[in-house]
Amino acid sequence: MMSKKLLSVMLLIFPVFLARIVSAHCPLCTVGAGAAAAGAVWLGVSKVVVALFIGAFAMSMGMWFARIIEKRKKFIPFQGPLIIISIFLLTILPLMPIIKAYGPLSVQLIGDYGSLLNRTYMLDYSLVSSLFGGIITFVSPKINKKIREKRNGKGIPFQGILLTFLLLGIAAAIIQFTV
Repeated sequence: MMSKKLLSVMLLIFPVFLARIVSAHCPLCTVGAGAAAAGAVWLGVSKVVVALFIGAFAMSMGMWFARIIEKRKKFIPFQGPLIIISIFLLTILPLMPIIKAYGPLSVQLIGDYGSLLNRTYMLDYSLVSSLFGGIITFVSPKINKKIREKRNGKGIPFQGILLTFLLLGIAAAIIQFTV
Protein backbone atom coordinates (compact mmCIF):
# COMPACT_ATOMS: atom_id res chain seq x y z
CA MET A 1 0.00 0.00 0.00
CA MET A 2 1.23 3.50 -0.86
CA SER A 3 2.38 5.58 2.09
CA LYS A 4 0.55 8.78 2.96
CA LYS A 5 3.68 10.87 2.43
CA LEU A 6 4.26 9.52 -1.08
CA LEU A 7 0.60 10.00 -1.96
CA SER A 8 0.73 13.60 -0.68
CA VAL A 9 3.79 14.39 -2.77
CA MET A 10 2.18 12.83 -5.85
CA LEU A 11 -1.01 14.86 -5.36
CA LEU A 12 1.05 18.05 -5.08
CA ILE A 13 3.05 17.37 -8.24
CA PHE A 14 0.23 15.95 -10.42
CA PRO A 15 -1.43 19.31 -11.27
CA VAL A 16 1.78 20.46 -12.97
CA PHE A 17 1.31 17.80 -15.64
CA LEU A 18 -2.19 19.05 -16.40
CA ALA A 19 -0.90 22.48 -17.48
CA ARG A 20 -0.78 22.89 -21.27
CA ILE A 21 1.41 25.98 -21.55
CA VAL A 22 3.44 27.57 -18.80
CA SER A 23 4.47 31.15 -19.48
CA ALA A 24 5.65 32.15 -16.02
CA HIS A 25 6.96 30.66 -12.80
CA CYS A 26 3.57 30.36 -11.05
CA PRO A 27 3.14 26.58 -11.48
CA LEU A 28 6.63 26.03 -10.13
CA CYS A 29 5.95 28.36 -7.19
CA THR A 30 2.68 26.57 -6.53
CA VAL A 31 4.28 23.14 -6.42
CA GLY A 32 7.23 24.52 -4.45
CA ALA A 33 5.01 26.09 -1.79
CA GLY A 34 2.99 22.89 -1.48
CA ALA A 35 6.14 20.78 -1.25
CA ALA A 36 7.55 23.11 1.39
CA ALA A 37 4.39 22.70 3.48
CA ALA A 38 4.51 18.91 3.12
CA GLY A 39 8.21 18.94 3.99
CA ALA A 40 7.53 21.05 7.06
CA VAL A 41 4.96 18.54 8.33
CA TRP A 42 7.36 15.68 7.66
CA LEU A 43 10.14 17.45 9.59
CA GLY A 44 7.84 18.20 12.51
CA VAL A 45 8.01 21.99 12.52
CA SER A 46 5.40 24.18 14.19
CA LYS A 47 1.84 24.03 12.90
CA VAL A 48 1.94 27.81 12.57
CA VAL A 49 4.86 27.54 10.15
CA VAL A 50 3.01 24.85 8.20
CA ALA A 51 0.03 27.22 7.99
CA LEU A 52 2.35 29.90 6.56
CA PHE A 53 3.35 27.58 3.71
CA ILE A 54 -0.22 26.41 3.14
CA GLY A 55 -1.32 30.04 2.90
CA ALA A 56 1.45 30.68 0.36
CA PHE A 57 0.38 27.58 -1.57
CA ALA A 58 -3.28 28.63 -1.56
CA MET A 59 -2.48 32.16 -2.76
CA SER A 60 -0.22 30.83 -5.48
CA MET A 61 -2.94 28.45 -6.68
CA GLY A 62 -5.50 31.27 -6.66
CA MET A 63 -3.24 33.59 -8.65
CA TRP A 64 -2.41 30.83 -11.10
CA PHE A 65 -6.04 29.85 -11.77
CA ALA A 66 -7.16 33.48 -12.00
CA ARG A 67 -4.54 34.15 -14.65
CA ILE A 68 -5.50 31.07 -16.67
CA ILE A 69 -9.21 31.94 -16.65
CA GLU A 70 -8.58 35.66 -17.34
CA LYS A 71 -6.65 34.71 -20.49
CA ARG A 72 -9.54 32.67 -21.85
CA LYS A 73 -12.53 34.87 -21.10
CA LYS A 74 -13.73 37.38 -18.55
CA PHE A 75 -17.19 36.46 -17.32
CA ILE A 76 -17.92 38.79 -14.39
CA PRO A 77 -16.53 42.04 -12.97
CA PHE A 78 -13.63 41.57 -10.53
CA GLN A 79 -13.35 37.98 -11.70
CA GLY A 80 -9.61 37.70 -10.97
CA PRO A 81 -9.74 38.87 -7.34
CA LEU A 82 -12.86 36.77 -6.69
CA ILE A 83 -11.13 33.65 -8.03
CA ILE A 84 -8.03 34.33 -5.94
CA ILE A 85 -10.01 34.91 -2.74
CA SER A 86 -12.29 31.91 -3.37
CA ILE A 87 -9.47 29.47 -4.01
CA PHE A 88 -7.51 30.84 -1.05
CA LEU A 89 -10.45 30.42 1.33
CA LEU A 90 -11.50 27.06 -0.12
CA THR A 91 -7.97 25.78 0.49
CA ILE A 92 -7.35 27.32 3.92
CA LEU A 93 -10.67 26.93 5.72
CA PRO A 94 -11.02 23.14 5.33
CA LEU A 95 -7.45 22.69 6.58
CA MET A 96 -7.84 24.88 9.67
CA PRO A 97 -9.14 22.07 11.93
CA ILE A 98 -6.04 20.03 11.10
CA ILE A 99 -3.46 22.77 11.70
CA LYS A 100 -5.19 24.81 14.38
CA ALA A 101 -2.95 26.51 16.88
CA TYR A 102 -4.51 28.96 19.29
CA GLY A 103 -2.70 31.40 21.50
CA PRO A 104 -3.15 34.64 23.42
CA LEU A 105 -3.34 38.13 21.96
CA SER A 106 -2.94 40.58 24.78
CA VAL A 107 -4.30 44.08 24.15
CA GLN A 108 -3.16 46.48 26.85
CA LEU A 109 -4.08 50.05 26.12
CA ILE A 110 -5.77 52.01 28.90
CA GLY A 111 -7.55 51.15 32.13
CA ASP A 112 -7.83 48.16 34.43
CA TYR A 113 -7.51 44.58 33.28
CA GLY A 114 -10.85 43.45 31.90
CA SER A 115 -11.86 46.83 30.55
CA LEU A 116 -12.73 47.01 26.86
CA LEU A 117 -9.31 48.41 25.95
CA ASN A 118 -7.29 46.05 28.14
CA ARG A 119 -8.01 42.35 27.52
CA THR A 120 -6.51 39.10 26.37
CA TYR A 121 -8.15 37.42 23.40
CA MET A 122 -7.68 33.97 21.89
CA LEU A 123 -6.18 34.18 18.42
CA ASP A 124 -5.95 31.46 15.79
CA TYR A 125 -2.22 31.67 15.01
CA SER A 126 -2.59 29.28 12.08
CA LEU A 127 -5.19 31.45 10.36
CA VAL A 128 -3.10 34.59 10.83
CA SER A 129 0.01 32.75 9.63
CA SER A 130 -1.74 31.43 6.52
CA LEU A 131 -2.96 34.94 5.70
CA PHE A 132 0.62 36.18 6.13
CA GLY A 133 1.91 33.45 3.81
CA GLY A 134 -0.69 34.46 1.25
CA ILE A 135 0.33 38.11 1.50
CA ILE A 136 4.00 37.23 1.02
CA THR A 137 3.18 35.22 -2.10
CA PHE A 138 0.93 37.99 -3.41
CA VAL A 139 3.48 40.80 -3.00
CA SER A 140 6.59 38.87 -4.07
CA PRO A 141 6.03 39.42 -7.82
CA LYS A 142 5.63 43.15 -7.18
CA ILE A 143 8.87 43.25 -5.18
CA ASN A 144 10.59 41.24 -7.90
CA LYS A 145 9.39 43.74 -10.52
CA LYS A 146 10.71 46.67 -8.45
CA ILE A 147 14.10 44.97 -8.07
CA ARG A 148 14.30 44.42 -11.83
CA GLU A 149 13.32 48.05 -12.50
CA LYS A 150 16.08 49.26 -10.16
CA ARG A 151 18.58 47.01 -11.98
CA ASN A 152 17.47 48.13 -15.48
CA GLY A 153 15.61 44.91 -16.26
CA LYS A 154 18.39 42.62 -15.11
CA GLY A 155 17.97 39.86 -12.62
CA ILE A 156 19.34 36.50 -11.62
CA PRO A 157 17.83 33.25 -12.95
CA PHE A 158 14.65 32.31 -11.08
CA GLN A 159 14.79 35.56 -9.12
CA GLY A 160 11.03 35.63 -8.49
CA ILE A 161 10.98 32.11 -7.08
CA LEU A 162 14.09 32.71 -4.99
CA LEU A 163 12.64 35.94 -3.60
CA THR A 164 9.36 34.25 -2.66
CA PHE A 165 11.10 31.35 -0.94
CA LEU A 166 13.56 33.66 0.81
CA LEU A 167 10.74 35.77 2.26
CA LEU A 168 8.78 32.67 3.26
CA GLY A 169 11.91 31.16 4.82
CA ILE A 170 12.65 34.27 6.85
CA ALA A 171 9.03 34.45 8.04
CA ALA A 172 9.05 30.73 8.87
CA ALA A 173 12.27 31.05 10.90
CA ILE A 174 10.90 34.01 12.84
CA ILE A 175 7.63 32.18 13.57
CA GLN A 176 9.37 28.91 14.50
CA PHE A 177 11.59 30.56 17.07
CA THR A 178 9.08 33.04 18.53
CA VAL A 179 5.73 31.23 18.66
